[in-house]
Amino acid sequence: MKIAILGTRGIPNYYGGFEQFAEFFSVFLAQNGHEVYCYNSHNHKFQEKNFKGVHIIHQHDPEYKYGTFGQFIYDYNCILDSRKRDFDIILQLGYTSNSVWFFLLPKKSIIITNMDGIEWKRSKYNRLVQQFLRFAERLAANSSDYLISDSIGIQTFLKKRYKKDSTYIAYGAHPFTNPDEEILKTYQVEKEKFNMIMARFEPENNFEMVLDGVVKSGETTPILVIGNHATKFGEYLKNKYKNHTNIRFLGAIYNLEHLNNLRYYSNLYFHGHSVGGTNPSLLEAMASKALVLAHNNDFNRGILKENTYYFSNAEEVKKLLLTIKKSDNLQFIQKNFEAIITNFNWEKINGEYLQLFEQCMAGFKNRK
Repeated sequence: MKIAILGTRGIPNYYGGFEQFAEFFSVFLAQNGHEVYCYNSHNHKFQEKNFKGVHIIHQHDPEYKYGTFGQFIYDYNCILDSRKRDFDIILQLGYTSNSVWFFLLPKKSIIITNMDGIEWKRSKYNRLVQQFLRFAERLAANSSDYLISDSIGIQTFLKKRYKKDSTYIAYGAHPFTNPDEEILKTYQVEKEKFNMIMARFEPENNFEMVLDGVVKSGETTPILVIGNHATKFGEYLKNKYKNHTNIRFLGAIYNLEHLNNLRYYSNLYFHGHSVGGTNPSLLEAMASKALVLAHNNDFNRGILKENTYYFSNAEEVKKLLLTIKKSDNLQFIQKNFEAIITNFNWEKINGEYLQLFEQCMAGFKNRK
């Protein structure tokens, strides 16, 4: 098959979950004999035309100049380019800034869209943007040939709201089995004597709820706050907690070995995400044998089930900080790690995507 991947800033990953998936899946496809193309921003750090057998197509991306609006232009450029390449399948990762160009997608290609999370529920967006995102979501749901949901919650939502079937395929993670305690020295922490929270700096990821709980608890144990805090919300949080020296804003860390070791050696790992489907950082924490404490919502419950402690407010975070230790909860850690091996490993996820593509191709030929 000749396959294109759209909707990311490109590979190798320097940004987030979809980019990580695009990297792993595209290389997997290439290794299995398929002709794979991944669209990259023109200013991506990787400027070669081939990455581990995957063809890279750089397209102009003015996000650096126009902010979010630039993503629409980038997706427009990618879709226009795809019209002249005769792809069998175009995999769109997300819909936010590309679904408005659905009428430009090549008619002979099979369009498969991973619907991501329920973007319009994100509190960072004002009402006008939320209305647009609802519109974009509806366009993607109705214009794609096939839909993918990365959580049961999203699958149920699409069926209820749009009467659309979708294939459930989760995100993946690599089991972490080679810890290196020396890495902790880089961050001036000691084994199981620090806590963590890691996410994009957005209100619905509940940084403030967790850090308020830290302050209320009176705990002096360091908590590492990981993510790009060079944002308006990040500046607000840094200013709010500037007098609490145990709250350490480290910025974004893209070194996977470092992240895995920090998660592995942490005492408590707070996962505050409350919107979206299967969150990549949650699976990676499970795969790193972190003791995950999660915000209480259906998306997190769908993954962690009963193998965690849930919180809904700062008081509950405070209570967990004062009563829970990693060493007392090894059964939760082991069950979550086994879930990664059984349900959320990349080999399984990649195989399920490929199987879906083959089924789509067969169905498309029969339809023709």
